[in-house]
Amino acid sequence: MKKLLSFIGLALISGSLYSQGSPDYGGGLKLNLNPDGDKFIRFILWDQFWLRNTQMNPGSMVANEPTDNSWSLGNRRLRALAYAQISKRYMILVHFGINNQTFINGGATGSTGTGGYGNGKKPQLFFHDAWNEYAVILPGEAGKFSLSLGAGLHYYMGLSRMTMASTLNFLTVDSPIFTWPLIDNSDQFARQLGMFAKGKYGKLEYRFSLNKPFATDLVPVNVTDPARAVAVDNNGNPSFSKAGYVEYQFLDEESNTLPFKVGSYLGTKKVFNVGAGFYHQADGTRTSVNSNIEKHDITLVAVDAFADIPLGNAKHKMAVSAYAGYYNYNFGPNYVRNLGTMNIAASDPNFTGNKAIAGPGNLQPVIGTGNIVYAQAGLLLPNEAEKPKIRIQPFAAYTYKDFEAFNKPSSQFDVGANWFIDGHHAKITTQYSTRPVYTNPTESPSSKGEFIVQFHIYL
Repeated sequence: MKKLLSFIGLALISGSLYSQGSPDYGGGLKLNLNPDGDKFIRFILWDQFWLRNTQMNPGSMVANEPTDNSWSLGNRRLRALAYAQISKRYMILVHFGINNQTFINGGATGSTGTGGYGNGKKPQLFFHDAWNEYAVILPGEAGKFSLSLGAGLHYYMGLSRMTMASTLNFLTVDSPIFTWPLIDNSDQFARQLGMFAKGKYGKLEYRFSLNKPFATDLVPVNVTDPARAVAVDNNGNPSFSKAGYVEYQFLDEESNTLPFKVGSYLGTKKVFNVGAGFYHQADGTRTSVNSNIEKHDITLVAVDAFADIPLGNAKHKMAVSAYAGYYNYNFGPNYVRNLGTMNIAASDPNFTGNKAIAGPGNLQPVIGTGNIVYAQAGLLLPNEAEKPKIRIQPFAAYTYKDFEAFNKPSSQFDVGANWFIDGHHAKITTQYSTRPVYTNPTESPSSKGEFIVQFHIYL
């Protein structure tokens, strides 16, 4: 038994995979199942902890106390992932954890008040991914073409690069969220149950899936004027959804072993990709006009480009990372979803001013029928030291949204920096973000801000 435990311990700290910005981690926690190392189990563990100051939407309160500004702490993500390459063709993956636990919410179902299951305590641990896949055609077996088929609860959701983004190596502090357009309505934290096909043809990479969306049953508000109808998520017995994403990788090719797309390579690769994707589900939403229910398809399309390229003399270790995407969403008439990451506020019933249409706290119109343009860019600053104590990557992002439900579009920005202690394995991210605050759908929104410090570590 002691010899077995020693072997497992040594295997777990060995490996050959290279991580973004830090070769010291090698393959991370990896257990080889044969002497050649082509059969193995790999474990990935990570935590993202937030310290945050939020300018609250008008009409907010926290813990029954009215407030327009609040500090908070929370676990944005606390996750574990394991995948096993059982043979050169067969792989199985599971991914579980928690998200969005704060001092006041995000705990187990029904946790409120004071005590062992009080506010924010003992959040639910659940599976994010669980699938099997089989390599039908391995790279090199049919020239430039390869193909793998898989099934389960999966992340191959098409649409865009950021729809399948890795949460381990964002350029900014987090996703802009709208790139997960079904989040926790007809999907389970950006995943659906289904079957997928993935592979490459030379420098062209493809991903397609056929899925059964989770059932939704929101009741639309009945109106008499068709122009005022608002679509809500109600897919009845859901039709199958279809999703896909295709991209051309002009420079270095990226790995497609896992679905998670890298946000910033920190100069370890030379990448320039252009892609396009879609998601479609028939009869995904409903409206009610004069008590007549009408069903609407969900049709989402996107085009995007990603670049991560070393700059200048190699000894300076500089790199630029950039992403830009155009998203066209159709969920039905006037559809809007208001979301706020780790929102700690509730509505103040005694507030007498103009409340935000989105609601209290940091809620904002994130997803809706209409058009979204998003861009982000970051620069890894020069550093000639062999093992610098810290590396700095300032970044900025801009989002433009033109939703059918509002007469005026909105603009918002993020600006910040990554402070790399050991590549993406250990970093601190500081970011200031703005968000639009609509109090009248016919008028231009005002703006509120949020400052975040994220402590990020993964192995």
